[in-house]
Amino acid sequence: MNELEIINHLKKIVNNSYSHNLNDDVFFDKKKLLVISIDTYNENIHYIDFKNPKLVIKKAIRSSISDIISKGANPKFLLISFSGTKDDFSKKKIKTIIKSIDEEQKKYKFSLVGGDTVSSKKTSFTICAIGYSKKIIRRSECNLNDDIYLTGNIGDSFVGLCFLKKKIKSSSKIKKYFINSYFKPNLSFGFHNELNKFASSSMDVSDGLLLDLKKLIGNKKLGYILDFNVLPRSNYFNQLEKKNKISAKKFLFNGDDYQILFTSKKKHRKIINKYAKKWNQKITRIGYITSRSANYLKFSNYLKKIDNYQGYIHSFN
Repeated sequence: MNELEIINHLKKIVNNSYSHNLNDDVFFDKKKLLVISIDTYNENIHYIDFKNPKLVIKKAIRSSISDIISKGANPKFLLISFSGTKDDFSKKKIKTIIKSIDEEQKKYKFSLVGGDTVSSKKTSFTICAIGYSKKIIRRSECNLNDDIYLTGNIGDSFVGLCFLKKKIKSSSKIKKYFINSYFKPNLSFGFHNELNKFASSSMDVSDGLLLDLKKLIGNKKLGYILDFNVLPRSNYFNQLEKKNKISAKKFLFNGDDYQILFTSKKKHRKIINKYAKKWNQKITRIGYITSRSANYLKFSNYLKKIDNYQGYIHSFN
């Protein structure tokens, strides 16, 4: 089974309104204004190894609070469970991890409040992020003809992973940029506080843009059209593509971007641009919601139906 099939089975025993029938990435108690998410990061799956604990913990933290941020809420508290070997719990590595956590909590205004430590053969982090908000932006509340927006750039993280796996070679400057993008995703922090003013639906891009947008639409009888040519890419990404070291079609949709994917009515275009300038946040209108039952990528002069949803799904076969 894969994770989506498991979630569908779990829905049969979920009988409370706070879970939103498992159709969102967070738990939300409207009465207590409480927002909670939880994620696990395993060595050899979510990151290659634990040779650089300073960066691995930053990636895990930012990936975790991204769920809260994309709901228009602020992360306030974190619980972190860490498992690993005797070497992973060396005094030097633990000091490094603690320093990184402190840097992140200062940057993103949360507080570490507890956690757990466990002995295991490989490293793993489980992070529970807690926030407060009067309301959240649900994942599956988009409407027909809504614009589709994306913050920041996509594709850089996957390129960074390929550099780490030595599948791509380039200058040390470019290599450093992409590896940093992999370990330290540039969250749209600050701008997220404005989302409730215009977003009809929202989520972060973690498993891949095409796959996550399909999740955002959910069971609605709607579809989407994405303009491939406007999908936001960094200057370094474009440089590598010009040198034929990467292909946008193969590298843009693999996930781990942790940008905010949201929809909004056309009437909100000006206010979105206003807040993008306020926070110096790159925002790109990448497509729109349609009444079609299928999803499409728009190229210069034609539409291509999406049959292969590039992205990552945990499989347990």
